[in-house]
Amino acid sequence: MRRPSPEDEIPKDVLAAWVGGSEPAFALIVKATMRRAYAVALGFLGNAEDARDVSQEAYVAAHAARKRFDAERPFFPWFYRILRNRCLNALESRARRPEVSLDVVAERNDPGCGPERSHERRETAALVWKALFAIAPEHREIVVLRTFQELSYREIARTLDIPEGTVMSRLFYARQALRGALEGLPEFDDLKEETP
Repeated sequence: MRRPSPEDEIPKDVLAAWVGGSEPAFALIVKATMRRAYAVALGFLGNAEDARDVSQEAYVAAHAARKRFDAERPFFPWFYRILRNRCLNALESRARRPEVSLDVVAERNDPGCGPERSHERRETAALVWKALFAIAPEHREIVVLRTFQELSYREIARTLDIPEGTVMSRLFYARQALRGALEGLPEFDDLKEETP
């Protein structure tokens, strides 16, 4: 049994072993996909602790439902539906909006970036996250998959089980919604006024 890497699709023999009840195979699947699952949950929930909890719950649910999984198909699109439903349930059960803090803002290391530029980047990233959580979950989902997960239209279509044309259409409307949410933020308006 070949050990899967995060970049590769999980080998069919590993998936078949998992469906048959192999705990080591399941451990390999989790290890190969957990960063991606966490990133998806974080994109939905905006809270690191909630993202960890929900992604773990999704793995438990997937393991319990493994007999319904077709080992000839890719794992992540099937798992994504379970994860997505858990995230949406978590959002519905919240009495308040998710808190978006700077700890969820992924900042690329740029050795040439000084403290002032680094601060500006964090502020801009925080505004984008705030706007992201102001749009509908289905819009946020498509933006997260395309922008943060860097999936192709084909991969998104396979993950969501929709045609590629629908992916493009949803992404268009999601970007419009995000742009509208950004323009609705007072902080963004201040930023625009400062720009020459």
